[in-house]
Amino acid sequence: MDEVVKIVNDIKAGSIKPIYFLTGEETYYIDKLSDFIEQNILTEDEKGFNQTVLYGRDVTIEDIVSTAKRYPMMAERQVVIVKEAQDLAKSIDKLENYAENPMSSTVLVFCYRNKTLDKRKKVTKILAKNGVVYESKKLYENQIGDWIKRVLSGKNYSIEPKANAMLVEFLGNDLSKINNELEKLQIILPKGSTITPKHIEENIGFSKDFNNFELLNALGSKNQLKAYQIAQYFSDNPKANPLIVTTSTVFGFYVKLLKYHGLKDRNPKNVAAVLGVSPFFLKDYDVALKNFPMKKVSQIVSSLRDVDVKSKGVGANALPQSDLLKEMLFKIFN
Repeated sequence: MDEVVKIVNDIKAGSIKPIYFLTGEETYYIDKLSDFIEQNILTEDEKGFNQTVLYGRDVTIEDIVSTAKRYPMMAERQVVIVKEAQDLAKSIDKLENYAENPMSSTVLVFCYRNKTLDKRKKVTKILAKNGVVYESKKLYENQIGDWIKRVLSGKNYSIEPKANAMLVEFLGNDLSKINNELEKLQIILPKGSTITPKHIEENIGFSKDFNNFELLNALGSKNQLKAYQIAQYFSDNPKANPLIVTTSTVFGFYVKLLKYHGLKDRNPKNVAAVLGVSPFFLKDYDVALKNFPMKKVSQIVSSLRDVDVKSKGVGANALPQSDLLKEMLFKIFN
């Protein structure tokens, strides 16, 4: 995030590099930086003759270099953006000669999505020397909640912890997908609003009462009735609640609970850091810690491995999702 801010601020300050090679598994920042360059380097009048968008599947490195070597028309610079540049992976080394001596009047941008350049390669070193090589890495799931809060805060919105957890649970660490959903909510809600679980349920389609977050709450508090109700809802809506995700989530919960039992330093800040959870949700683990002794948690973790394997279709082809969910709850509560 800091590196993205620096690139943007440098461009705003007029420190513009001749090449921007944007690479990595997290496409959100690749797209954001590419869009920023596309929208801000040239004026609207200059873009008609001096802004070119190419696609990796349709061009060669030679085509790109030829375009980059043109001089701008009635403008200080031209901008050439190569989208889906990962399609040129096999021939990317051919960029070496141009990267050694790039046109100062051209801003050449590569969007090399879902791939990374080998840092040992000569072409990578030359690109980094004469331009910018930015690698956009996937955030860990325990970092997504803070990212959501930062994005919303910058647009004068806030979000309740449970609503935040619901987004992470259902959308994982796909920043582009999360951002798309947040933008939908921003269209509906006025600035200054706080996004709630109800907003998520009504506008994005995730149930605020029947989800993995609420299932963990029911398990931790030993609320069997609620747990079985959620399991039934999952069985009735299998596409929206994949069994493999549920079993993995429950397994992860009890693994963290086992870690919690083994901690000597139970300062909330330390516990949250070790478990990789938001301090807001520690109360759920505190409740579960009292309800499930360490020996029982160890037994649950062991038995959940078997359920997790079955949820992936190993040795349980005849078992429907409802039966596997019931088996999982039975092993936890008994």
